[in-house]
Amino acid sequence: MTVTTLGRASLYRAVALGVFLFSAKWVAAQTPSPALLVLEKSDKSMAIVDPGSLKIVARVPAGEDPHEIVASPDGKVAYISNYGGSDSNLNTISVVDLVAQKPLPPIDLGALHSAHGLAFAGGKLYFTVETNKAFGRYDPATQTIDWVLGTGQDRTHMINVSENLDRIFTANVNSGTISIIEQVMPSFPPQGGPPGGGPPSGPGPGGPPPGGPRKTWKITSVPSGRGSEGFDVSPDGKQIWAGNAQDGTVTVIDVASKKAVQTFPVSVNHANRLKFTPDGKRVLISGLGGGPPGSASAAASNGSNLAVIDAATHKEIKQLSLGGGAAGILIVADGSRAFVAVSGKDKVAVIDLKTLEIAGEIPTGRQPDGLAWAR
Repeated sequence: MTVTTLGRASLYRAVALGVFLFSAKWVAAQTPSPALLVLEKSDKSMAIVDPGSLKIVARVPAGEDPHEIVASPDGKVAYISNYGGSDSNLNTISVVDLVAQKPLPPIDLGALHSAHGLAFAGGKLYFTVETNKAFGRYDPATQTIDWVLGTGQDRTHMINVSENLDRIFTANVNSGTISIIEQVMPSFPPQGGPPGGGPPSGPGPGGPPPGGPRKTWKITSVPSGRGSEGFDVSPDGKQIWAGNAQDGTVTVIDVASKKAVQTFPVSVNHANRLKFTPDGKRVLISGLGGGPPGSASAAASNGSNLAVIDAATHKEIKQLSLGGGAAGILIVADGSRAFVAVSGKDKVAVIDLKTLEIAGEIPTGRQPDGLAWAR
């Protein structure tokens, strides 16, 4: 078959148009930088959102029962906890390549089950495991779990790690406590022989180990309230605020003294997540709703799913009704906006933190929950 000059030109134009359209589609599907990551629990997927256009650009499988998510500092990898409940047999953390937008082999936690809270600090991934009443640490460089520490608390759920890695905080839902885990230098009794004479005890109980004393960890679990779940540490590191879902209260804990200094009521019902704004002046608290109709908590909420609290006075500044039970909260670093997962209405609400008004929404898959920021 002979292709005429006119036919050849038409063919070239068609091929060029196809290449252009393919390229345009490929560019549009790139993971934006920064990107908003949204877990869609009931769909077992992770949505990648362009925070500028508020459009979903891609979806990636997130494994069984995905609950919380965190991204590596370079924005290339996301880690997703596969929860399943406090007595779950699930023992994985899903891993997603954010550049290629595809799942990677999950992290096998072995005997550790029901991972939930996640934090990335010091180049390593920290995670809670409710079934084991503990938390662990995963090193992506060696692909190994290099540390596990028990809290002794029921449903160790969420986790926060200080920047200098010397303090770790966990919320323990069923125990109603916040655990403060501090790195300390152990003290040793004077060296010498045991009481009554005999040979010296040597390294161990009678003295420091060979090579000098090694730091250890001290755990103090501070009573907060029933259903302590969502919590945050103030930007200055001096206070912990814990939302007590079953009490309808927030407890303020002084980090230095490791004591609760105040507990006060909040309007949102079944407080789920709590976050400080970057300047430390305000606190956002989301609520899943529920509660008996006509109850005090239901009346106080007035249909609101998000409360904004003045951090200094503990007074409520504003209530916002997002249209359904709310869960994950993500505040951008410049403090201009907050994203709130409205699990009950399959969307993420965008809050303007200057006007404290709803500035937009992102339709999502079923039951959005955990949110993360990939830079």
